[in-house]
Amino acid sequence: MKNLVILTTSLIIGLLMTFGDSALGDSSVKNHDVHPSSDKSPRKYYVEDIKEAMLKYIAAQADIDGIFYLRDDKSGEMLALRFVKIHDPVRKINSSTYFACTDFHIVGEPKKLYDLDFWINPVTGELKIYDTKVHKEPRKSLLYGWYKQPRYTFVNDRVISLY
Repeated sequence: MKNLVILTTSLIIGLLMTFGDSALGDSSVKNHDVHPSSDKSPRKYYVEDIKEAMLKYIAAQADIDGIFYLRDDKSGEMLALRFVKIHDPVRKINSSTYFACTDFHIVGEPKKLYDLDFWINPVTGELKIYDTKVHKEPRKSLLYGWYKQPRYTFVNDRVISLY
């Protein structure tokens, strides 16, 4: 057990020395249509800034009962969802675009999870969400129960539809 702790600590220290203390890394979504930022001078945004912007956006979009509505771009259905969490890590795509992945569940059905992706840009000093997509939808397997089925993936820095 002691060797495992030493190995894990060494691995973490090595990663920090290699990548620095920034939790933001490049993402494979570089070629997603990037909304041009209206900020002239680049400001650094950190994980906390991105998550705070995400939480503010979700709260602002949700109704009085905390239900977040999103039109499903595949089915056209209006989804009534409840926020669960923001995935780690959030990512920096380029100097002015950030990306966050989240989980929401269908209202009243906490096992039916949607994975929503959000693209974010700074606009007049604030991070603003400019695109949202359903990345994964809930499906049921007789063997495993509810799981998230991906609609697209990222290949060679491009969003690739799976169906």
